[in-house]
Amino acid sequence: MAALKVRPLDDRVVVEPSEAEETTAGGIVLPDSAKEKPQRGKVVSVGPGRLLDSGERGAPSVSVGDEVIYGKYSGTEIEIDGNEVKILRESDILAKVVS
Repeated sequence: MAALKVRPLDDRVVVEPSEAEETTAGGIVLPDSAKEKPQRGKVVSVGPGRLLDSGERGAPSVSVGDEVIYGKYSGTEIEIDGNEVKILRESDILAKVVS
């Protein structure tokens, strides 16, 4: 994705979802209507962090380029320059994929 033209606020993260699987493990090709929405994606932008009671910002635990797994119905889907992205709260991210 080229330069992103959106900056998330507070503890929000912008994620570019991975492509939906086109075939099953057994090799069956799935039509568009049967594909499940991906729950995995790449972080493309991160907000400055959650505002703590002390007035300081908590450092985000993810950074740009991380691959993450998030909840199935988490976040808000939007389109930016023809690309579908999700804006999630950092707490909606379940895990970072470690390679």
